[in-house]
Amino acid sequence: MEIIRSQKKASSAAASSNGGSTLPLYRSAPTLEVRLEEFERSAVDRLVVLRGISDALARGKKPDEMEKLVSDLWKANMRHPQASEVINKDIISHFVLRLVYCRSEELRKWFLSMESTLFRYRFRRENSDVHLALMTELGIPYKVVSQKEFEELRDKLNQVARSVSQPLPTPNGLYKVSFEEVPELVASRKVFIQKGYAYVALNQVVSFVVPHFRSHLSKALVLTNRKWTSMIREQEKDRLTPIVEALATSYLGPDYCQDKEFGEISLKDIDQVARTSFPLCMQHLFYTLRDDHHLKHGGRMQLGLFLKGVGLKLDDALAFWKAEFSQKVGAERFDKEYAYSIRHNYGKEGKRTDYTPYSCQKIILSTPGVGDHHGCPYRHFSEENLRAVLGKMGVSSRALDDVIEKAKSRHYQLACTLTFEALHNSSCDAGINHPNQYFSDSQNILKEKVNYRGEKMEYVNSLMHYIIILYQFSVVQCWSNVEMDLNGKHEETYETKEKQCMHQNGCSTRLKIAKFNTTPLSWKLKQ
Repeated sequence: MEIIRSQKKASSAAASSNGGSTLPLYRSAPTLEVRLEEFERSAVDRLVVLRGISDALARGKKPDEMEKLVSDLWKANMRHPQASEVINKDIISHFVLRLVYCRSEELRKWFLSMESTLFRYRFRRENSDVHLALMTELGIPYKVVSQKEFEELRDKLNQVARSVSQPLPTPNGLYKVSFEEVPELVASRKVFIQKGYAYVALNQVVSFVVPHFRSHLSKALVLTNRKWTSMIREQEKDRLTPIVEALATSYLGPDYCQDKEFGEISLKDIDQVARTSFPLCMQHLFYTLRDDHHLKHGGRMQLGLFLKGVGLKLDDALAFWKAEFSQKVGAERFDKEYAYSIRHNYGKEGKRTDYTPYSCQKIILSTPGVGDHHGCPYRHFSEENLRAVLGKMGVSSRALDDVIEKAKSRHYQLACTLTFEALHNSSCDAGINHPNQYFSDSQNILKEKVNYRGEKMEYVNSLMHYIIILYQFSVVQCWSNVEMDLNGKHEETYETKEKQCMHQNGCSTRLKIAKFNTTPLSWKLKQ
């Protein structure tokens, strides 16, 4: 993408080329003047949309849920203060991310899948005129079914439509294309085929438009990669290259530098919160440190910055690490070799940088070596080890299978999200994107449960107090009658009179009087 003098006609030209649609096909890079801040901000906003789509797909959202999700994500993140600039932001952000995700096969595959899904749901929201304009621009060979041909095939078309619960086709909304163009519809038997042509209704054209869009984008990503490696990366090494290389692994949420919501955690509480609110990656490091009294540099950084983020102050952090390390290397060696790096993480040494905790993306992309314990267990553990440690955490067997399946499918953050939901018996629609987010959400849920239990107990205690008062009044009234009867009829037993008392007051709970001549409080309730 060239970055030259502004040519604001780009957006209007793109819109007019496809029938006034705000859905571009990204056939060529725009010639726009783009500030670096806008360059990066636009890409980040679009990346939020694509990652939201990725998470929803991994969760198995239904098509109608996906359509609403994509619409909401787009409205929330791709707005612009100037309405005329919305399409420019759309085009700029796409081409920036094309640079970001062209650099490896894995990145290209992810970007291609997410952009195709985004295009599919945006296309479905456009009108028929836009559909035809986009089909023409993509060069898709199609024919409009004439009224005569439609009448000849009406019964067969209606039969196919009813079999798949689709609306009955209309003569002005039916097209025929080569059956090879719509393998998705053919495989699911959603179209009528005759003489090599598939008869596609207007609401089905997305099935052969998206593959053309995907094919074009796939070829464009390969070409972009060649330009990036041969020319752009070196030419822009001091300006664009650092931004492009950072975007693929960027974390887009809060930095969790310090936990402002829950404040400090103390050393006496750390074992409790580790058991209830640490994610698996941090629990593994924490308990390894407790057992071995040592962690290598990668583990110390990952766990140390996480503890800083959850509210462990510098003095407590030094005491915590020293208590463990001194059991293996001695207190003197700890002060000489390890204390500096802890102070450095808190911005008290060196450049005085206030370092932030690692995000899930950074942890997943790390490469632990022999003897290392950092990284993401959902990626780096064997299936056997992962099952064992999740079972030890308390994940049920049914949820465990789902977690393992997501880990096998390389949806590591979703596997962590499912673990969170299983342990806390609560949904996490936003997904887990940061270990400190896991901790914060966990603490919120636990706090709500404690408050709920307190309110429930207060309600139960009030209710019981009210019931006791009622029973006291009932027992006093009834017992006075029993005493009067007993004075006149000594032959009746206390048990008989007690039954009479219960019967007269309609009590379902058995009232047992401990002693006759006592205060009204000296009685018990027995189930």
